[in-house]
Amino acid sequence: MFKGRILSGMRPTGSLHIGHLSVLENWVKLQEEYECFFTIVDWHALTTSFNETEDIPGNIHEMALDWLSTGIDPEKSCIFIQSHVKQHAELHLLFSMITPISWLERCPTYKDQIQQLSQEGKDIATYGFLGYPLLQAADILVYKADKVPVGEDQLPHVEFCREVARRFNHLYKNEIFPEPKAVMAKISMLPGLDKRKMSKSYNNCIAINEPKDALLEKVKQMVTDPNRIHKTDPGNPDICVVNTYHGIYTSSELADIQESCKQGTIGCVACKKKLAGQMEIALAPYRDKRDYYAQRPELIEEILQDGKKRAEARAEATLQEVRVAMHL
Repeated sequence: MFKGRILSGMRPTGSLHIGHLSVLENWVKLQEEYECFFTIVDWHALTTSFNETEDIPGNIHEMALDWLSTGIDPEKSCIFIQSHVKQHAELHLLFSMITPISWLERCPTYKDQIQQLSQEGKDIATYGFLGYPLLQAADILVYKADKVPVGEDQLPHVEFCREVARRFNHLYKNEIFPEPKAVMAKISMLPGLDKRKMSKSYNNCIAINEPKDALLEKVKQMVTDPNRIHKTDPGNPDICVVNTYHGIYTSSELADIQESCKQGTIGCVACKKKLAGQMEIALAPYRDKRDYYAQRPELIEEILQDGKKRAEARAEATLQEVRVAMHL
């Protein structure tokens, strides 16, 4: 018996890095308890990359591979591409007729992202970007999802979705839409190799499917205590990226590793080698499973087509109720 229905998704940006693993591992747990719809939101990608669309099809394929490799199970979860289910667009359009512009303008990420991306030479002061929280609400409500797994920074978006559901139900005197609740996810914020935020644009990330040799080379690049010149010098684990990763991949030995670092009895080279070995043990199963699906592109297509059919059926049932309520 499911506890409820969940909708979540990611923009297709290509192969994912290990900073995404905590989100995907949370999804894997949720699919055991909830009816889950997981969508690759390619329309959302257009809100900031409307002039860079040539990579989207390939990125969708890469993202599907990563999802499947980390345990998202098409037998348990509905996996589909957002743009393949046109009911998302219809509900977004209908919601746009009843949503005050002021609700969208007060979204805390709206002005921040416009300013941030303008510094990168991108002009995203568009209708589509202004309305993306409403498209997100349509994504959730078209499946009548009552739970949304989010990090703390996404809480305003869930509250916005609840407001849209309330407004529609009030205007058309019905209870079609539930008011979805946030399921707070514990997200591990891994730093990049250089201690900045992990990002492809910074070229400081480790892919989930990173080959063994490349993994070792990247771990070697991790920033350590800059004051530690010789391996016998005492180190400060608190300012070392390698120590942060040990806390995840070598947690049972973390205290001993930290003490050895402080005493200068383990050098940075040996410490990194130990970390790379543990990371390889953790990541190899994902890489192997990803290779299995990568060699079977027809299976990926079959999974996405099946997900589309399942998603369409659920979404169309909701839209039929909406059309009746709005006399359309």
